[in-house]
Order: sequence, then C-alpha cells, then structure tokens
Amino acid sequence: MTEKTALPLQDERYKALDRTIKRFNHRQDALLEVLNTAQEVFGYLPEQVLRYVAQQLQVPLSRVYGVATFYHMFTFKPLGEHNCIVCAGTACHVKGSDRIIRMLSEAFDVRPGSTTPDGVFSLTVTRCLGSCGLAPVVVLDGEVHGKETPEGVLVRVRDLIALSHSLSEGMR
Repeated sequence: MTEKTALPLQDERYKALDRTIKRFNHRQDALLEVLNTAQEVFGYLPEQVLRYVAQQLQVPLSRVYGVATFYHMFTFKPLGEHNCIVCAGTACHVKGSDRIIRMLSEAFDVRPGSTTPDGVFSLTVTRCLGSCGLAPVVVLDGEVHGKETPEGVLVRVRDLIALSHSLSEGMR
C-alpha cells in the first residue's frame, strides 16, 4: 500500500463503501455512517478499511479508530456465524449478566471478546446497551432479548446453532 490507501479494484465491498462516502459528499461528519457501512459490507473493520475511510474522509486515522473503538457494534476481527452481545452495564451486572457471560463462556469454550475455533459462535461483552429497564440484556444475532437468564440464553444460542447446522446439512 502506498501512503494513500488504494482501492482494491477487484473488491466489490469497497464500491459499496464508496457509494456511502459519495452519498455524504465525503463529509467528515459522516464518519459514523461510513463505518456502519464498512462493518456491514466487510463484517468487521480491518485496518486497511480504517485507513481507507480516513483517507477518503480526510480525517486522522486516530479519529477513525477512536470512533470505531467507542461504539460496541464495531469489531476489528471477523465474528462468528452467530454473535451474542451481553451487556455488562451496571443494571445488567446487578441482575446477573456476569452469570450469563460465564455460562456461555464455559458452554462454548470461548472467552468474552473472541470466537470459537470453528467460527460458529462469538461472545461479545459491551459496557452498556442503553436498555437498563430490560436488564439483563443480550443481543443475539442482532435481536434484543431482555430480562434474560443464563439458562434461557444458553438454550437460545444452542437452538440457533443447531438450526444453522441442520440447515447447512440440508444444503449438502
């Protein structure tokens, strides 16, 4: 890569990212929207993409990285086929989110913030999802579930994984 991050010509994902950048006229205040698009099309935010966004919006890489690390929805590593985000904010913690995290971690042999070796399940912990009235809150594959129990989340995750395995077996 040169100092200016070049657009990989064969990668359609950059074209989708460029459409968003152009829609916002390369405005620096569109950084969050551009990062959202990048997360959607790449599945995560690799360093090359962060550099590309910084160059295209003409903002320092440190600012792009600062925004990307502030919001829980951004990740710098590919996530598993299924992703479980557990809120660890004060209300959720008091109501047992630590037990949910521990149970999922033990059941799937995965540390918080990582993905199982087979790439099927990612366990993510966030500071706060802003849904304190639903504590403890879990977001499973983008769907918010409130007032969860460790056992309930475990059943839900196992059912999702079993369903995806049966669907993939049926496609063979």
